[in-house]
Amino acid sequence: MTRPYRRVLVKLSGEALAAPDGYWLYAPTLAELAADIAATAARGTQLAVVVGGGNIIRGTRISQAGWIDRPTADSMGMLATVMNSLALETALNAAGVSARTMSAVSMPTICETYARQPALHHLARGQVIVLAGGTGNPFFTTDTAAVLRAAELHCDAVLKATQVDGVYSADPKVDPEAVRYDRLTHDEAIRRDLKVMDTAAFALARESRLTVIVGSVHAPSSVKAILDGEAPSTVVAP
Repeated sequence: MTRPYRRVLVKLSGEALAAPDGYWLYAPTLAELAADIAATAARGTQLAVVVGGGNIIRGTRISQAGWIDRPTADSMGMLATVMNSLALETALNAAGVSARTMSAVSMPTICETYARQPALHHLARGQVIVLAGGTGNPFFTTDTAAVLRAAELHCDAVLKATQVDGVYSADPKVDPEAVRYDRLTHDEAIRRDLKVMDTAAFALARESRLTVIVGSVHAPSSVKAILDGEAPSTVVAP
């Protein structure tokens, strides 16, 4: 049964774009993601996408090395998300989808600067918007950026497309007895200390009463299949 999500923000990890040999971008993966998003948009779902930058650089990790401070390292991470977003925008356009990158970090010669009203206008016209630059501030992850933008843009849900097909009671790669949950409330996820997303992001999702869907970005799953209820996922809702 199709779930009634009119407008969805899709959160992709940067690692999802990496090549098997570790290179930071992989054209076949970009093409598959673009085709998946195109199929989802074609049936009338309005889509915003936030892409992480972890395939290129992680601000937290390099700041821990001690030679670059955290605000500078996070700024480098924001730039990585812009590169990923431009690559995804190009793949979406090649798939026949009108897409536009909007960055929280202003760089007007490269892409449009994010502002809420223009973003709403693009969504209403059926364009897919790719939101780069995180929140535009250090110390906040792209998970937090995804929930923030979803709340601002009146999205019905955030789909966190990850490496696993939902939220488990433990790490399924470590614990073969781990149980996948089909549905949770925000309070249940917090009480059980389930790692849905980082703390700040999830706290904002709970405060905004925003549905969070967690599913796998890898075949045979897909954005469209998860939203249509045809692939395993966990729905975290009020």
